[in-house]
Amino acid sequence: MAEGGSEPKVKWVPLESNPEVMNKFIDVLGVENMQFTDVYGLDPELLGMVPSPCCSLILLFPVTEKYEEFRILEEEKYKKDPQSIPASTYYMKQTISNACGTVAIIHCIANSMDDQLVLKEGPLRKLILESKGMTPLEKGKKLETCQELSEAHQAAGEEGQSSVPSPGDRVDLHFVAFVHRGGQLIELDGRKSTPITHGLCTKETFLSDCAKVCQEFMLRDPSEQRFTMIALASSTN
Repeated sequence: MAEGGSEPKVKWVPLESNPEVMNKFIDVLGVENMQFTDVYGLDPELLGMVPSPCCSLILLFPVTEKYEEFRILEEEKYKKDPQSIPASTYYMKQTISNACGTVAIIHCIANSMDDQLVLKEGPLRKLILESKGMTPLEKGKKLETCQELSEAHQAAGEEGQSSVPSPGDRVDLHFVAFVHRGGQLIELDGRKSTPITHGLCTKETFLSDCAKVCQEFMLRDPSEQRFTMIALASSTN
């Protein structure tokens, strides 16, 4: 799925919400000291199982009518009353069908490079550094032209336990990323017109703050069970 429900010209296969698949992917991309791990629940004991430090989190959730109604109202709200987003936040629009998993991973990595995460030289580091001054839409278009990242995504999309859909197949599940930037908890969704801030946040409270927001996603659609959370955290613990 791409932003705004438009039909993109470039179409990829979707990624599986699977730490093993994602870790192979980010290893190819050059991440050295972080790995994805399942978050098994929202209570403090289960959150405490996530290795520290944890630099970002990805939520996979169903795109239902209830969620789309909420998203449209949220867009209208922030058009009238824009939020203050830290200028250092790296945000990319999703212009490629089914690329939300890779866009979320890029958001996680790009917003952690100057702090906890080590990213080796390679196509992803080049993309992030070269696109920092671009608009979110220009960043998305630049990803379209990166053949090495497209091939890495395709390889990751063919991994995992699920059957591999064809590029462009409509998928009603969507990935978003949460990061800590400028003392705020920031939601990064390539389908939206802007990042969303969910209030003040510290590195120490990051996971518990994410858990509260993820709970809000779940409460909007209490009949749905298709939610998974994956944290990008230290691989040395």
